[in-house]
Amino acid sequence: MQKIQKLVDLRVAVKGWRSEGKNIAFVPTMGNLHDGHLKLVKEAKLSADKVVVSVFVNPTQFVQGEDFEAYPRTEAEDQQKLASVEIDALFLPVISEMYGEDAGTIVSVKNLSTVLCGQFRPGHFDGVATVVCKLFNMVQPDIAFFGQKDYQQLMIIRTMVRDLNIPVEIRSTGTVREISGLAMSSRNGYLNPNELQIAPRLYKTLCTARDTILAGENCYEAIEKEAVKFLQHSGFVTDYFSIRNSNNLFKADKQDIDLIILAAAKLGETRLIDNVVFKKPSFDS
Repeated sequence: MQKIQKLVDLRVAVKGWRSEGKNIAFVPTMGNLHDGHLKLVKEAKLSADKVVVSVFVNPTQFVQGEDFEAYPRTEAEDQQKLASVEIDALFLPVISEMYGEDAGTIVSVKNLSTVLCGQFRPGHFDGVATVVCKLFNMVQPDIAFFGQKDYQQLMIIRTMVRDLNIPVEIRSTGTVREISGLAMSSRNGYLNPNELQIAPRLYKTLCTARDTILAGENCYEAIEKEAVKFLQHSGFVTDYFSIRNSNNLFKADKQDIDLIILAAAKLGETRLIDNVVFKKPSFDS
């Protein structure tokens, strides 16, 4: 596994692989890796000749009130995990390598970036889109992998790639969960033991809402209100619990077949997100 910090060295490696006719898969991360990240890496290894993983805690996607400095950084452990799955290159850029002092370009995906998490974290997805666009230009992958847990982010990146004609295929993998059902996340480390017992109720609530819809209930507003009530009773402070069309994230109506239920809620000081994606039987109108 090559460890690369400078863009010039990354481009030398990529140019060498290209000259050999190799294709490249890429997994961008902010580090503090868990099994969800490693699943992405393993899928990448099955899909390409060479795999690059980046670890970069991106300051531009932290919004007011969020502590960039407090984000967990576990570089030694991350390198150990990535070496164990035998990736080809680990890209570890510093902030000055990613952003020049006078950098003034922002990539912003309209509409998708201002709903759901975008409503509660204004500017966050501009930071995500900008850094991912920059990383795509740096790594120049054929394929890039993202987790389905961050579904809104996934859709924003797909839209950006389409709109800017970036020649990379975006693939996603399903959410990896603890035995309890809690979606694996770097932020789970912030939860205290009591909160870790409560946190799986977020996924449970999503599944209950999904099963209610599959059983024939189509008053989505009532389902959402009942879910928020349960979460608040459990100790969550809910940002949103929303039933949407999974193809565009518009609010779902009775005719929609492809559905997703997304939720974001704070438990103590930790903000958790999760979702379930499913199809409603077409005969149910």
